[in-house]
Amino acid sequence: MLVYEYLLNIIQKKGAGYLPLIDPDKITIEQAITFAEHCKEIGVDALLVGGSFLISNKLNELLRAIKKAVDLPTIIFPGGINQVSPEANAIFFLSLISGRNPEALIGEHVKAAPLLKAYNLEPISIGYMLIDSGRPTSALFMSNTQPIPRNKSDIAMAHALAAEYLGMKMIYLEAGSGAEFSVPDKMISAVKSYTSIPIIVGGGIRTPEEAYNKVKAGANFIVTGTILEDSQNSKDLLAEFTEAIHNANQESGK
Repeated sequence: MLVYEYLLNIIQKKGAGYLPLIDPDKITIEQAITFAEHCKEIGVDALLVGGSFLISNKLNELLRAIKKAVDLPTIIFPGGINQVSPEANAIFFLSLISGRNPEALIGEHVKAAPLLKAYNLEPISIGYMLIDSGRPTSALFMSNTQPIPRNKSDIAMAHALAAEYLGMKMIYLEAGSGAEFSVPDKMISAVKSYTSIPIIVGGGIRTPEEAYNKVKAGANFIVTGTILEDSQNSKDLLAEFTEAIHNANQESGK
């Protein structure tokens, strides 16, 4: 089964899915294995691997170690062409549609496409939208773009619909790593009402309750990263996030 089809099945069966992010710059191989094993035990749906700025050269080794330890799908969440690996199951083929930087819209994709074909790496095309989070983030700085204002849901709606019409498979509303504020629930609901493709939401989501509210607002997948890196009880927090995300839509019968 393709990873994209697997993700669609998660939405159908559970209502929403949880995709914790592993940043190779912030974790050792041993820590990544332990984290992945916790994720598998708890019922996480898939693992994202990547970051806005990759300093380490252990991406391939880390992906191999995770795949050997657990059978969860591994999806690259790339910050650039240097984060393409044959060791993953799929890659988020992100086009930064909220900005007007041609490299982030198509330039990096042209460079990456031959590698994806050579590696037989499944691309999942995603309309990637940076939303103002109250402070500069790594994604914002590295992309050299302006975010969509958090009070301008209409702009987000139009961009998301354009992505759908262009044939992209998902929308990603991103506040960014270390965001002061997460993507507003009102904006998630507005985009959900205006489009028909799955919505991923990440950045600045610090509590299971906040994740729960994002799903209730219309998110199909929740991504967390920094909050797990900072927590001394990441396994317990993983379990709380997983339960909140999986229960949000099931409670209302969606």
